[in-house]
Amino acid sequence: MSHQVEVTKVVSASPERVYALVSDLPSMGRFSPENTGGRWVKGAAGPAVGAKFEGTNMLGRKKWKTLSTVRVAEPGKEFAFDVVAAGCKVAGWGFALEPMDGGTKVTHFWDDHRNPVIAKITGLALGVHDRPSHNTANMQRTLDGIAAAL
Repeated sequence: MSHQVEVTKVVSASPERVYALVSDLPSMGRFSPENTGGRWVKGAAGPAVGAKFEGTNMLGRKKWKTLSTVRVAEPGKEFAFDVVAAGCKVAGWGFALEPMDGGTKVTHFWDDHRNPVIAKITGLALGVHDRPSHNTANMQRTLDGIAAAL
């Protein structure tokens, strides 16, 4: 499947171990330059299709919350979720995992779901005028942090 932005890294861990880390959304703030963590909500206790997660984010001094719904939860294979903020579709995020000799190929992906007007407004509000390039750099840093943790 083709995504708007994809970043790939091979890590020295099993797909199951990588999945456990990338599907632990409350702890993603350890790795992400923009996401600071969050909590499972609406009765969710962990990663499962349909589970809801309130994410917290920060860029510079700007802070905001999002609501994510898990779309794919296949241990050892893929974890993906869709994000809304202020009732508007924002993005799809995820991780695809592929076993390799001695590790796992991790593909971190992002798809922009915002309409052009919302994309322009949020870009101005956050000072991010090229979201794909911004996310590519952040996603690489996230994968580097995950690899170091593993």
